[in-house]
Amino acid sequence: MKDEYSAVAKIFHWLLALMIFVSFGVGLYMVDQPFSPQRLKLYNWHKWAGVTILALSAFRLLWRLYKPAPALPETMATWQKNASRSVHMLLYVLFFAVPITGWIYSSAAGFPIVWLGLIPLPDLVEKNRELAELIKPFHGVAAKVLAAVVVLHIAAALRHHFMDRDGILKRMQPRFLSSPSTSISNKEAS
Repeated sequence: MKDEYSAVAKIFHWLLALMIFVSFGVGLYMVDQPFSPQRLKLYNWHKWAGVTILALSAFRLLWRLYKPAPALPETMATWQKNASRSVHMLLYVLFFAVPITGWIYSSAAGFPIVWLGLIPLPDLVEKNRELAELIKPFHGVAAKVLAAVVVLHIAAALRHHFMDRDGILKRMQPRFLSSPSTSISNKEAS
């Protein structure tokens, strides 16, 4: 299907979606936990996930620049095309803003990041408690804005799938979820 995203784009999309969903859930859960070894493990996992999300986002952006998204359907209203582009742009900004503000907070608070417990990452700023307290809310707000934009993105995809029936959702659907008859008819149409 020529209007379909590439396999690489689909892998980046679904892997990042899963990681962001789990990382957001862990982030919400860990902040209310009492200080304990378990809480420290959750914070470390959250930081590892954030660094991984940041790296995958960079690779995803590079891939997107190399292989742009398929064109939106001609039948889609101009305002919908503009909204789609704006939401995708905001998602990309937040893919970077959320982990970077978390990394800055961690650095300023004096908590180094050792990715997967193996690779020490450089601090983005020097230890500075005032800066840590200043940046901490930005990380939380950016994460919540990302969650809201993701919900909007999902709602729009579902609307296109169930109401407009324009194939937008199927463009990002992994091949293994395609029905055999759809795959056969797509091959025959080629």
